[in-house]
Amino acid sequence: MSANKGKRRNPRLAALSALSDVLDDGQNLTDSGAFSRLDDKRDYALARHLAYGVLRWLGALDWLAGELLEKPLKRRDQDVVRLIWLGLQQLWHDQVASHAAVNETAGCARLIGKPWAVGLINAVLRRFQREQAGLLRRLQDTEQRFAHPDWLREAIQADWPDHWQAILDANNRKAPMWLRINRRRDGVENLLAELVAAGYTFNEHPYAADAVSIDPASGVEQLPGFAEGRFSVQDPAAQLAKDLLAPRPGEHVLDACAAPGGKTAHLLESCTKLDLLALDRQAGRAEKIRQSLARLGLRADIRVADASSSDEWWDGKPFDKILLDAPCTATGVIRRHPEIKWLRKPEQVNKSVQAQRALLAALWPLLKPGGSLVYATCSVLKCENSQQIQHFLAQHPDASDQTPAVEWGLVEPRGRQVLPGEAQMDGFFYAVLRKSA
Repeated sequence: MSANKGKRRNPRLAALSALSDVLDDGQNLTDSGAFSRLDDKRDYALARHLAYGVLRWLGALDWLAGELLEKPLKRRDQDVVRLIWLGLQQLWHDQVASHAAVNETAGCARLIGKPWAVGLINAVLRRFQREQAGLLRRLQDTEQRFAHPDWLREAIQADWPDHWQAILDANNRKAPMWLRINRRRDGVENLLAELVAAGYTFNEHPYAADAVSIDPASGVEQLPGFAEGRFSVQDPAAQLAKDLLAPRPGEHVLDACAAPGGKTAHLLESCTKLDLLALDRQAGRAEKIRQSLARLGLRADIRVADASSSDEWWDGKPFDKILLDAPCTATGVIRRHPEIKWLRKPEQVNKSVQAQRALLAALWPLLKPGGSLVYATCSVLKCENSQQIQHFLAQHPDASDQTPAVEWGLVEPRGRQVLPGEAQMDGFFYAVLRKSA
């Protein structure tokens, strides 16, 4: 096999390339093209597993690497440090055979043109094997054990003094795979029976009526019934939006920031003859909504537009209900997207707060008297959530918080907060705002 073929087919090098896409180029991990170069499904799965694992535990892995290296490597050799992270991740969390984690990881240095690093990586990883117990005890005395950047850990600790460690722990655990059953398609029981026959086990959710978890997690295209639109992948916390909006036939409804379309589809699945307008400011994301609805056998008016610039798209007909799934820091879904920890910066929090404020102010006049607006984020930061709603209510005397008393989430001064891990859900915030009649 040529060196180039070896590089293209090597799952560790694919993971290394994905880490570069995230940490050097600021890409989301799901947008990295590194995995697509792997033809073998097992290599593809391993590469994703490694990249996600390293990003989940990056702070701790970097501390361990620093303790094991006799001196820091130069910036141009950051790829060697990342290979060490990959090997440490396997030895620490996967507990694989040493030859896989040590020899194969070290051998990757030769494939990236740095044969001098083969011996170094080998020595570092074997030292970790020998000294693992002591190193991990020392790690527990550092803030790096939480594997979160300092600013984010401190922000979560300030907002949630009684829950912050549980939030960080939940962020560092792999999320389960949840489906949303399309009850407009026939044979829900048949679908579940087919999943069982295919070797999957499932569990229903205590709060989201259409949610079913499956184990083991699988590529969605491999599941029976996906192509026919019998289900979608969606976390139960996101499915709660439908219950809070409670659409009724004939209502004029706006899904203001709709991509990728999961909540749009759920609203249409739950209510026939819904007059629904879905917006997204990016054409590519709007196309994803169209594709999702087409697979599910659903239709909606989908437009490419900035929801905060209503003069460019609104026809003057007031909405009965509005769903504002607002752009946010996504700090509630870190367990699914661990790169969020390392891509977000403190200044982006304020940017999100300002964007949310502008959207609320722009959309409120479009709502009928007596209508309701459901505000949602997948954040755990109070400035984006309960504090945002408090600010809005102070500026709008015709608005009131009508968030219902439900079984899930923590009661906030305004709205309700789901913390990551509650009933196996992602972190989500909801508030229901009613406009005076």
